[in-house]
Amino acid sequence: MELKKRTGISRILYAGLNTYNGLRHNFIHEAAIRQEIIAATIMIPFACWLDVSTSERLLMICSVLLVIIVELLNTAIEATVDRVGLDYHELSGLAKDTGSAAVFFSLLLCSIVWLVIGIPLLDLQALSIP
Repeated sequence: MELKKRTGISRILYAGLNTYNGLRHNFIHEAAIRQEIIAATIMIPFACWLDVSTSERLLMICSVLLVIIVELLNTAIEATVDRVGLDYHELSGLAKDTGSAAVFFSLLLCSIVWLVIGIPLLDLQALSIP
């Protein structure tokens, strides 16, 4: 049986529908995605408000979006592993742990970017005790 592939505008519309369905499902069922999207709705406008260069602003925004991307990929890995079987297998555990490690490093990267760009913006003299 040959799978019929969509082309043209139909492919784009269905890709958009699949994207919406994936984001909606993850937002409803995955707490980590919800938390990261809520954080992004605060952090991205804040990055736009800060007095930083365009490159710094772009780094800040992209680091936040990268966390969401990696979390979505981790969720896809976990769903695939669970679909194959819920029995414990060493490789299944490794796949899930590796996805989790990827999320950790994306969060670490985001934190480093925001700290390196944000700390110089603080008025540390105003915080010092006379």
